Amino acid sequence: MKKYITYIGMLAIGLLLGWFLFGSSSYVEKESNHDTVAETIEMWTCSMHPQIMQPEAGDCPICGMDLIPAETSAEGLTANEIKMTENAVALANIETIIVGRKDISDEYGLISLSGKITVNDENNSVQASYFDGRLERLNVAYNGQKVNRGQLLATIYAPNLVAAQQELITAASLKETQPSLYKAVRNKLKLWKLSESQINSIELTGKVKTNFPIYATVSGTVTMVMAAEGDYLKQGQPILKVSNLSSVWAEFDAYENQIPQFKKGQKVIVVTNAYPNKEFDAVISFINPVLNNSTRTVTIRATLANKVNLFKPGMFITGKIKGLEQVNQESLNIPASAVLWTGTRSLVYIKTNPNEPIFEMREITLGVRNGDNYEILDGLENGEEIVTNGTFTVDAVAQLQGKKSMMNKKGVKTTTSHEGHLDMENNTLGNDEKESNNNERLKVSKSFQNKLNNVFNDYINLKDALVKDDSNTAIKESKKLLENLSKIEMKQINAKESHKRWMSLAKEIKSAAISITNSTKIKEQRMTFKNLSIHLTTSIEVFGINRKVYHQFCPMADNNKGAYWLSIEEKVINPYFGDAMLTCGEIKQVIE
Repeated sequence: MKKYITYIGMLAIGLLLGWFLFGSSSYVEKESNHDTVAETIEMWTCSMHPQIMQPEAGDCPICGMDLIPAETSAEGLTANEIKMTENAVALANIETIIVGRKDISDEYGLISLSGKITVNDENNSVQASYFDGRLERLNVAYNGQKVNRGQLLATIYAPNLVAAQQELITAASLKETQPSLYKAVRNKLKLWKLSESQINSIELTGKVKTNFPIYATVSGTVTMVMAAEGDYLKQGQPILKVSNLSSVWAEFDAYENQIPQFKKGQKVIVVTNAYPNKEFDAVISFINPVLNNSTRTVTIRATLANKVNLFKPGMFITGKIKGLEQVNQESLNIPASAVLWTGTRSLVYIKTNPNEPIFEMREITLGVRNGDNYEILDGLENGEEIVTNGTFTVDAVAQLQGKKSMMNKKGVKTTTSHEGHLDMENNTLGNDEKESNNNERLKVSKSFQNKLNNVFNDYINLKDALVKDDSNTAIKESKKLLENLSKIEMKQINAKESHKRWMSLAKEIKSAAISITNSTKIKEQRMTFKNLSIHLTTSIEVFGINRKVYHQFCPMADNNKGAYWLSIEEKVINPYFGDAMLTCGEIKQVIE
């Protein structure tokens, strides 16, 4: 028994000595190793999707790009400043400029108007029947057919003309004794547009003709066929409308606030997608004195020479006109690409530290637009540095970090799930968030909302066409959108504020849709679709369409400037890349 006690005592002493000799150093070593590991732990993010945070390098689960090291400190930043990595700035192609006062060049101050080519009514002519009768044969049967002066257009059976010919044959035998009667009968036939040769032929042959030809009195292009073979025509009833297209009209729609900028004789630069590298000069020849009550616009017209038939009636065009009001020669101006709009707010991102990529959102007040630049009335100072390219990307980072941004006026925090996608449980706008969004809902009629919903349905079809890289269907759906947009009547909006807001938005939506219909290149259509999406989103936020709409965003669209779009389904299907990056993007907002 004593021997066992001795063994146990020796074992206990050995364990105690081992702990003193090795245990404490091992523990210290483990503590030291833990600290070392803790110091080397690094988070990785995506330059295009900064909400992605992973403890190790890899691929972005949204776009597949290589992850980059994330910033580990935001020391020294104010409440609404954001800091990006130099690598993220480079990959997003973020560009800045120093705001400075400079003279406005001649290319600024141009007002851009949308319009189309129409027939010059001054060159129109109607070919009519000069006597009652039945249209036996029509030699011109379709629009667009060219006719020359003196060309046979139609043949008519005219009972009254048959009787008048018999009178001529009888009077010819009495012309020596009753010259006044003979002369009166000949003049009667001349009034029916029979030529001297035709009258002389009837008189010499003594034969009555039952069918009489109608000859073209002018040269031109048939713009409307107004009768068909077998029709009974009255004297003076039109058969064809012919237009000389050697000159055409360029007609533009100008809004009320633009009317003082124009006068007759102003130079107009006309451009069209049919000839993208050409500009055509014209002058304003007419300004309609009557305002169109349905569109709140007036027609401004310029005459274009068209001897080589470049312009086709119905062709969409854009007119650039230098306004009468002179822009302040020492005004503060910034590029239009630097500005973000959310309803009545205009926003830019300031680079607050000249040596580091630190940015902060600021609201500004815009003046007139001069070409691709905006005059700044308030909010910026000479010498400040602003983002001009990649603004949407910077705004996306601000939103995800809960800082002041385009969608979050007060810096409402947006949460993300562990996979890096927006948390849909908290993504629907609540009351506080709706108050922070400046696009407050305005009251309009149910009829207005239904017609706006029809425009939205066309937009969704257009988006689906872009997803499928189908430019032809995109053109077709844009035309439908324009048609439904024109059916929204101003009488459906009672409040003055709502009326003014809709006119501004409708103008931008119309302009973007027209641009899409004028382009057959899918890349150009997608660029314009971005602008269409911005203003239609605002329209739906302000007026409502009584359905759930998903507001989605891809920071890589438009050369990494970022672009939004609307969808009726939660699943992200990107219209800006097609199959190349079909699922790149995320939901930013749910509009109820």
